[in-house]
Amino acid sequence: MGATKSGTGLYRNRKVALLTQHRKEHVIAQVLDIALGCQIERVAGFDTDLLGTFARDIPRSGTQIEAARKKARIGMKLARLPLGLASEGAFGPDPFTGMFSWNVEVLIWIDNERGLEIVAMSQGKTNLANVLATNWEEAEAFAKKAGFPEHHLVVRPKGENDLRIRKGIADWADLKAAFTWAIDQCENGCAFIETDMRAHANPTRMNNIRLAAEELANKLSSTCPACGTPGYWIVEHVTGLPCKRCGQRTRNIRAEVYGCSKCAHKVTIQRTEAYADPGKCDYCNP
Repeated sequence: MGATKSGTGLYRNRKVALLTQHRKEHVIAQVLDIALGCQIERVAGFDTDLLGTFARDIPRSGTQIEAARKKARIGMKLARLPLGLASEGAFGPDPFTGMFSWNVEVLIWIDNERGLEIVAMSQGKTNLANVLATNWEEAEAFAKKAGFPEHHLVVRPKGENDLRIRKGIADWADLKAAFTWAIDQCENGCAFIETDMRAHANPTRMNNIRLAAEELANKLSSTCPACGTPGYWIVEHVTGLPCKRCGQRTRNIRAEVYGCSKCAHKVTIQRTEAYADPGKCDYCNP
């Protein structure tokens, strides 16, 4: 038996703490409140930038999931709620070619009553970029390519490691003022301009957070057929789908293993495809 959708009522009318100062509650609540019937409550009273910033003025300690877990736990403590969630993003080169900027968004759901931690993820291309501009024309061209002003910008004098910084620049007048300020502050006459990757300042990233919330909603709505615990989901992909031409095993997925986040129940579900395209076969198409 695969995933079921019998878990949608488990969190109905339950309050869930969400610690954020970058407006993530708007997209997360739109998904989870509707899918689960819960009430996502934004928690204030803690500066999440203290846990690390994308502008590198405060480094993040630990892994992406550890940072999300810490945020969720802080929010639950402040709100005095047994349910909480948090989001954490990461950026780097794409895992396929290394040529594009890539965003990985993680959402963690913590249920103290059931002793659960359920993680959802979404990833995709993003607009992370920077330029060391020596004149306004270079700065203006970069801003247009980055999707400014819908996507905000960050400006520093001199280079990427300068501690002087202006964040959240969201209109052309402010950008020009920040550019002039940066040029005047340094001896090399350069302004380092980069995309602001905070959620409220970057619609591309905010959409990725929404997609992670949709995966989380699906996981929480799927309950274990053995014990009824939410989070019954794919824990392993089994490769080896045979090639349609030669019959050799390929790297294509032939089955998924569903597992419970609480008990040891697992079920292997075969995919409907009987064979893999020869174009994906290492023997027919080396």
